[in-house]
Amino acid sequence: MRRYLLATLCVTALLTVAGCASHQATLYERLGGQSNIDAVVENLLYRIADDDEMVGFFANSNIDLFAESLATQLCDVSDGPCRYEGPPMDRAHQHMGLTDVHFNRLVEYLDAAMQEEGIGLGARNELLGRLAPMYADVMRLQ
Repeated sequence: MRRYLLATLCVTALLTVAGCASHQATLYERLGGQSNIDAVVENLLYRIADDDEMVGFFANSNIDLFAESLATQLCDVSDGPCRYEGPPMDRAHQHMGLTDVHFNRLVEYLDAAMQEEGIGLGARNELLGRLAPMYADVMRLQ
């Protein structure tokens, strides 16, 4: 009986360790969770604010609402617990006059903000890769 109990405990311990070892971190976890996503968004907004051309696109925006919405969207896209329920990208950006230069600059600012917040290259590239398909929607109604 004692051997059976010891064997059962050993098997249980091994299965527990194996289960933990097989857990792969989600992109959300690799980004550092919500607090780090919020820091990235804040960092990004400061970069935009320092760019005279880019800041004009946000002149009539509620920046707090925008920051919250963007953070929620990044959380959602990265498999976090959030669900983005804002407007679709084509409607949110319609008739803004955005060009590829503006879009690319925003991507550069986002990448730089992620770097500054300590997010690794793999996670940065994966997030940017997940956001890239939104390009068509963002640019559709320009």
